[in-house]
Amino acid sequence: MSFAQLEKFIFEKISQTKLPGLSMALLKGDEVVWARGFGYRDAERGLPATERTLYSVGSVTKSFTCLAIMQLAAQGKLSIDDPIEKYMPFDIRPLGETVRIKHLMSHTSGIPALAYAEQLISAGIGATEDWLPIATAADMLTFMQGAEDWTWTKPGERWFYFNEGYMLLGAIIQQLSGLPYEQYVQQHILAPLGMSRSFYAKSDVDADVDVAIPYVNWAAQGRTPASYIYSGIDAAGGLISNVLDLAKYANAYLKNGKPVADESSIAEMIQPRVKTPVTESPFGNEGYGYGWGIKSDFWGHALINHGGSVGVATAYLAFVPDENIGVAVLTNGSGYGTGQFAMYGLSLLLGQDPEALPFVKIERRLAKLEGIYHTFKNTMRLEIRRAGDMLMLSEKDKFGTNSATLIPDRIEGDVHYFYELMNGYKIYTEFHVSENGVQMIRERYLLRKTGSLA
Repeated sequence: MSFAQLEKFIFEKISQTKLPGLSMALLKGDEVVWARGFGYRDAERGLPATERTLYSVGSVTKSFTCLAIMQLAAQGKLSIDDPIEKYMPFDIRPLGETVRIKHLMSHTSGIPALAYAEQLISAGIGATEDWLPIATAADMLTFMQGAEDWTWTKPGERWFYFNEGYMLLGAIIQQLSGLPYEQYVQQHILAPLGMSRSFYAKSDVDADVDVAIPYVNWAAQGRTPASYIYSGIDAAGGLISNVLDLAKYANAYLKNGKPVADESSIAEMIQPRVKTPVTESPFGNEGYGYGWGIKSDFWGHALINHGGSVGVATAYLAFVPDENIGVAVLTNGSGYGTGQFAMYGLSLLLGQDPEALPFVKIERRLAKLEGIYHTFKNTMRLEIRRAGDMLMLSEKDKFGTNSATLIPDRIEGDVHYFYELMNGYKIYTEFHVSENGVQMIRERYLLRKTGSLA
């Protein structure tokens, strides 16, 4: 099977979004059918990214934490229905209800995110001078004092992504196993799966010869190297790995994969427990299990997935259980979404046209509309730029810039309708696309696309 189309897509997107480097692997059963690096793991020294390059996997770590919990549950050392207060002085009771292990695993504690990891990462990469001295679960419990007033729902009722809870899960694993969290995962998950180049410790990463330099805001500020976070986010997002090791891990969830937990435990982890805030998804219902997200309809199949970001690296790991395929994507910066790369590759494995993916179709359409537009004899000049799934319209003169956000309404076919909100009204702009070019009708004006953006 040729993956030239995927390689072309990856190269296009990392060029457009200025990602420094990317590594990706596609898995079918127990075989990696394609793996490759793109761009640079170290731009200053001109070192290329490879399929073996190490990156932070961020919150992909959470499934490892939940798998460890399920292993301990299978051994009878805990029940996921146990209250957190059984293992530590946790006195937060959202609306008077008890928070249990399963609630932390599924982000349904009833406590909105307290943003500790966000602040810790921002400080670690130099984005803020603020500081949170959270190194242990004891520090976390101290930090969370007063959070009772921030609770919003009863446990189990609503999804609030809660990094704080995963640090507490790591402490429970340590308490019941008698091993530090990182050591437990290494002995009971990484080693059995042959993930010999997956680490939590900085010393292990520093000793490796193929490590991606993490970069801050590469596109906007140039080549600004940073460092990974090695303390305070261990069970929530501290793993450093590579796409070949992650493929071995994904295989453990597939048919005939190397088992590190019993089938019932795996089934429990990938069962949706709560809906996420994503609505009207083109991929069916969006839910969350234990350390995994679930898209119910990816080309007619359930897609089990999780992303990760630590500001200077992004990640995505996913698999389709009933087709026995999986994908891992890692980058050393921020740019095009790792999940989009992954779904493009999985579509090829499923025999589907990845260019028919909803996000690809939208990107292609909006790209055609970007550019410089003029009225008759260049009496007026407007610029159209893409901003996510919307367009930004701007008109500049020596006194400043007038701008508007154009929100897509109907963008099928050759006529695309966008609207902006003004004084309580919806004002529509039309784009007419033909083989002769693009024309825009905006209020009383007809404009024609006459050039590309710089």
